[in-house]
Amino acid sequence: MRHAKRRAKLGRTTSHRRCMIANMLKSLVHNERIETTVVKAKEIRRFADKLITKAKSKSLAARRQVIAELMIQYNTLTPKERRSAKSGNTSSYNIDRQVMDKLFTVLGPRFQDRQGGYTRITRLPGNRVGDNGERCYLEYLAE
Repeated sequence: MRHAKRRAKLGRTTSHRRCMIANMLKSLVHNERIETTVVKAKEIRRFADKLITKAKSKSLAARRQVIAELMIQYNTLTPKERRSAKSGNTSSYNIDRQVMDKLFTVLGPRFQDRQGGYTRITRLPGNRVGDNGERCYLEYLAE
């Protein structure tokens, strides 16, 4: 019986599902909107809302929890790149660094006064070619 089992398995192993969710969350934070299937969007929405809640606290523990959840890997910076990053030039950052920066400096403060419901699922007309999956947009609210 599947009583009180809320997670969707999405036809993947645990490790594959965890990696897929982390990659989709990074894309969602980086672009603020992704196109996916409705089932995946409903599953990812749970994690996306928790990311914003952690980003609102701005604590070191919250940053470490987000790093673990998103499987963030920082690229090592040369001393020259480190100096330019301190002055504000973040062009040498990889996507993971940009995601962390955006999450804690842009998205967290944007939803500071909101108590929940940071994402929206918008269904798209027509189904996906190939497997007939129902398509949708998963996006953070503009607020």
